[in-house]
Amino acid sequence: MSESSIASGPEFVRLEVSGGVGTIRLNRPKMNAINLQVQRELKAAAEEAGERSDVSAVVVYGGERVFAAGADIKEMREMSYSDMAGAVDTLHAYVSTLARLPKPTVAAVTGYALGGGCELAMACDFRFVGESAKMGQPEVLLGVIPGMGGTQRLARLVGATKAKELCLTGRFINAAEALAIGLADRVVPDDQVYAESVAFCKQFVGGPAVAIAAIKECVDRGASTDLETGLAMERQMFAAMFATKDRQIGMDSFVEHGPGKAVFEGR
Repeated sequence: MSESSIASGPEFVRLEVSGGVGTIRLNRPKMNAINLQVQRELKAAAEEAGERSDVSAVVVYGGERVFAAGADIKEMREMSYSDMAGAVDTLHAYVSTLARLPKPTVAAVTGYALGGGCELAMACDFRFVGESAKMGQPEVLLGVIPGMGGTQRLARLVGATKAKELCLTGRFINAAEALAIGLADRVVPDDQVYAESVAFCKQFVGGPAVAIAAIKECVDRGASTDLETGLAMERQMFAAMFATKDRQIGMDSFVEHGPGKAVFEGR
């Protein structure tokens, strides 16, 4: 496979791969509204990124102007309870698939990341946010609640009290506040958001892929359980690393050449 390749998504989402970093690119003009089709395409792109051996880390990006302004309300307003009851699993499936990727993920946020867009960003491991970005969960202003993980992931990132305030008021917050409360991990000039995200992801290319996946699983699963259960999972995962080729490579390299010089095989 060439250094740079593109696997086209059906219409609004595509996975671009270059130098070991995958970009899941949303492109549904004008505001990247997340309708059911976009949800399905996002899920497919995340699944492909997880399966491809030439992808070590993933950036989720909506373009220079907007990340994703939220769900497609025009589509939703026509849905009955029975319609939504049948569709809600699809809503959760695409964010859950992204959240469970065994590879580091970064949301490169420019412009609006609201409602479903904010939930998409929160499904990533990290959020790099442009200086003019606006984030929030304004679903209450429509008479509903966040439906793609917003009440749960937001509380885990910023604490229950702040999550309640943001969800109950529906207010938008700027990049500085997002950074201050822990919703954003890094704030950079708008025109540097994508490049900064890709540069961060580059450090994982050629890394010990099995260990990286195990770290993500331990942290994510451990955060939703008690300490003793989390420690038991960590012990099991730690022992499992001794069945990998990368463990041998890493330790041999350390003894012979010092830290940080190992060339891993990802197995």
